[in-house]
Amino acid sequence: MNGPPAPTPTPGPDAGAAGRAWRVLHLEDSEPDHALALAHLGRGGMRVQALRVETRAEFMAALHQPWDVVLSDYHLPGLTGLDALQLLREHAMAGGADPPFILVSGQIGEDTAVEAMRTGAADYLLKANLARLAPAVEHAVAASRTQRARIAADRELQASRKRLSELAQHLQTSVEAERQAIAREIHDDVGGSLTALKFELDWIRRHADSDPVRQRALSALETVTGAIEASQRIMQNLRPAILEQGLVAALQWMTSRFEKRTAIECEFRTPEANLAGPLALPAGVPLVAYRTAQEALTNVGKHAHATRVVVDLSLTGGVLSLEVSDNGRGLASADLAKAASFGIRGLHERASTVGGWVDLSSSARGTTLILSVPIDAGFGRHGAPPDGRVDPDDAENSAWTAL
Repeated sequence: MNGPPAPTPTPGPDAGAAGRAWRVLHLEDSEPDHALALAHLGRGGMRVQALRVETRAEFMAALHQPWDVVLSDYHLPGLTGLDALQLLREHAMAGGADPPFILVSGQIGEDTAVEAMRTGAADYLLKANLARLAPAVEHAVAASRTQRARIAADRELQASRKRLSELAQHLQTSVEAERQAIAREIHDDVGGSLTALKFELDWIRRHADSDPVRQRALSALETVTGAIEASQRIMQNLRPAILEQGLVAALQWMTSRFEKRTAIECEFRTPEANLAGPLALPAGVPLVAYRTAQEALTNVGKHAHATRVVVDLSLTGGVLSLEVSDNGRGLASADLAKAASFGIRGLHERASTVGGWVDLSSSARGTTLILSVPIDAGFGRHGAPPDGRVDPDDAENSAWTAL
């Protein structure tokens, strides 16, 4: 086995900005064949530092060093070129370097060559024709560098997408927390003050000595009552306290209000078993399902020109499914590709916060949106979860009273 030869003063065509020599690991049991390969690389203008090894043990030990390329004969003591390629792949999978592998042999059949390329070899050459050895090495190293750069870019892109998704989820959570805080302030401060004012105005009305005063007090009572109803509506939109009655009850209430407000026929459907009592769902899932249905119905009311909407809720095979379908004009592909189409993107991000996903399909006959959320098998069908867990958001809602 030979150590790395002393480098010559002339750098290779792709030796790097610092004139670094090409580092070549050569798995070869013939010293003359090794010298011939180096001669052809030198004729190609390449300055080379090479190490020749013959056995499996020597090859495995040498893999711990950095190499630009691995050249390998096919017939070797105790192993074949394909065995060496497999050892290189295993070394790379274990976190080691993965230099390109070129098979250089005196006799190699077409089937063997095809198998080598399929397994991951960068190229194969016959020892009787080494004229293209230098170009093959340069091409293999360049291709390997390009592939590594692409893999690194893909990893960075995936990491960036993950960070972006985490940020979007954090924003969704922050928005809901802010909504909850505002709703609580409306309930505690604004609602409490309006209720107290209503009592005072009613006292004035009852104790007034003249009809004009009573009429003004009555008019003020009506205004305050309207303000209280408006604050209740705003509070309900910010933080749906009706969810403490369960997701089924909340969706029933939502579809009923939607039909009254828009005059669009809206049907809510769910299996009879779901009506027996509140579905026991993991924390956060009822709110995600509620907000998804709310966003879908809002879009139907604004854009679909539909005359009928069906909201279908089911829990089958450990997956909660919420489907909202309408008979409107449908969505064009351009609508989905709009740069400002944040509503649909927000639904995807909101679903991902509970491990779910959203599917959207549309045609000239209408649009269907489906939210799917896998449910932990530890949750029962009705009542509290077996371990007594409750949704902390719903627990907070339960402490709110009507204004």
